[in-house]
Amino acid sequence: MYAQVNRQLIKILTLFLAVVILNGCELVQWKEKHDHDQLYAQDYQEHILNLKEGGQLKYWIGGSGEPLLLIHGFGGNAVATWKEEMLELSKHYQVIAPDLAWFGESYSMGTPNLTTQTDTMWQLLDALDIEGVNVAGISYGGFITYNMMMQTDRVKKGVIIASPGPLFSDEDLEALCLRAGVDKPEQLFVPTNSDEVRRLFDNVFYEPKNMPDFVANQIYSSYFSPYKNEKEQLIQSLVYDRARISGANTNEFPPTMLIWGDSDKIFPLKNGIALSKHLNSAIVVLPETAHGVTNEQPETVSKLLKVFIS
Repeated sequence: MYAQVNRQLIKILTLFLAVVILNGCELVQWKEKHDHDQLYAQDYQEHILNLKEGGQLKYWIGGSGEPLLLIHGFGGNAVATWKEEMLELSKHYQVIAPDLAWFGESYSMGTPNLTTQTDTMWQLLDALDIEGVNVAGISYGGFITYNMMMQTDRVKKGVIIASPGPLFSDEDLEALCLRAGVDKPEQLFVPTNSDEVRRLFDNVFYEPKNMPDFVANQIYSSYFSPYKNEKEQLIQSLVYDRARISGANTNEFPPTMLIWGDSDKIFPLKNGIALSKHLNSAIVVLPETAHGVTNEQPETVSKLLKVFIS
């Protein structure tokens, strides 16, 4: 449930600020092309899956070996969230990294909720003829991971990053809104202008991100303006999905590991500790890290995933 843009993006944007002002380049688009070129160079391929309910799912696939599904969070897409991990992990696994429906180049004609998102993951795995898979998901992707683990015969191991599963209360949401200065969660996660993009980044990342207006506007146009209504519905529907997924028999869940930042302002560490007890799973706490774990600590995340999956 957060905006996930590569941790180096702001540094690169600042570095090339003078160039952009002079020649009018779209830096966000330039950064995306640069990231894509890096993935192509490591033999990643892009594909489009036509969804049975209508719509399409864009996904990246690269590497060989045991399959590993990487699920991004709110506001970003696969590459913005996982690029560094994708480059490293494809040396050891067959990595599949989709853009979730209503993010990036993906959309669905289904109802915007957790069930639809999870079903698109099963459609993707079926299309790739993958029966059992390791899954790692961050933030909103962690909710999908939790939902997938309820189908215990298909998920080998699950990694949930900065996502509380069903263990978030109405009081937790009220506290989040108070910290962020909004009335409803969707006002934080679905920004409508450059100032609200900055507000979201301030709540997601450990280090402050000083971005000029034209950069914030480009980020908004690229990552947040499409499918705003559907994204708001995704946030709102999580409250209704909470009761359903809370009824899962966690004793039957596959082996699970949690990864959390010690300074997470979206879902504070207490949520992670509660989920680790609920799942009887290990939790790895990363110091000086907030909610954007995969962007802030990609090397550590890659190492943890390799150790856990092996």
